[in-house]
Amino acid sequence: MNSVRPVSPERLPELLRLMPKAELHIHIEGSLEPELIFALARRNGIQLPYASVDELRRAYAFTNLQSFLDIYYAGASVLITEQDFYDMTRAYLERAAQDNVIHAEIFFDPQTHTARGISMETVIKGLHRACADGQAELGISAALILCFLRHLSEEEAFETLEQALPWRDLIIGVGLDSGEVGNPPEKFARVFARCRELGLHLVAHAGEEGPPAYIWTALDLLKVERIDHGVQSAKDPSLMQRLAKDRIALTVCPLSNLKLCVFPDLASHNLRQLLDAGLAATVNSDDPAYFGGYMNENFTQTFAATGMEAQHAWMLARNSFEASFADAAAKRGHLERLAACFESFR
Repeated sequence: MNSVRPVSPERLPELLRLMPKAELHIHIEGSLEPELIFALARRNGIQLPYASVDELRRAYAFTNLQSFLDIYYAGASVLITEQDFYDMTRAYLERAAQDNVIHAEIFFDPQTHTARGISMETVIKGLHRACADGQAELGISAALILCFLRHLSEEEAFETLEQALPWRDLIIGVGLDSGEVGNPPEKFARVFARCRELGLHLVAHAGEEGPPAYIWTALDLLKVERIDHGVQSAKDPSLMQRLAKDRIALTVCPLSNLKLCVFPDLASHNLRQLLDAGLAATVNSDDPAYFGGYMNENFTQTFAATGMEAQHAWMLARNSFEASFADAAAKRGHLERLAACFESFR
């Protein structure tokens, strides 16, 4: 589809909701809604430092990435059993399916859990079982990407990789997340080289709060296939040209960027600038329970604030499927569904 019929501003939100899409940047622990956190805490006999769901939700006032991470790790403490990890993932998949997400590549942070004495087996089996049921019962395909916590050492990342290898066939790739500033990608060069040898897909957070130099390093030293966030690339014209030329996807998270003060408001977000420069940008929800919106909220709020149009919606959805790690046949099917949606929309 080379051209997309214009859609009136009044109808555009409906198109954004209806169009099939892939989510490539979702931290499953960041989908834990306060209600589920309290339910799991009760089930596991854990005392939370908040008196109620409302008090916990009021604490979601972040000034930067680290202020968010502090409460994020506290929320994850309620995850103990395989069923807990299943319930969390199932809840996300049900919510994503409502937004017409038909493929999701889910980040998980095993070090957050193994540090608390939870086994890698418990984590991965619970997540994978929910993904399998999501495919069978909800029609949403989902795959798992193991993320290393960049504020920890590379040696600890190697240990985590070794712990995960018995379940290698349940993981499609590895990523790099947590506090970016002061933890450049090169810190993890050797472990990413090992993951590449193992045939795992490679992605990394870079250029959220960190500088464009982190994106260059993630590409050239870690040899990642996608950049998670990447919005700081707009500060480096030569990097923008590189990303456009090589079709390196950026998994952009608008409401996350707003909540963490990367941009002062959504109208200032550079997503449209990235798309118009030819970059393979995508829209994602990051940690939706904490940042105030799942996929369709990210689309509708960002489009309303930036004045993007149906052509941009098509590009973002197409990019999400093309940048996914689904196989060629699945990608063709997803793109056909996308084309049918736009063709039939009146």
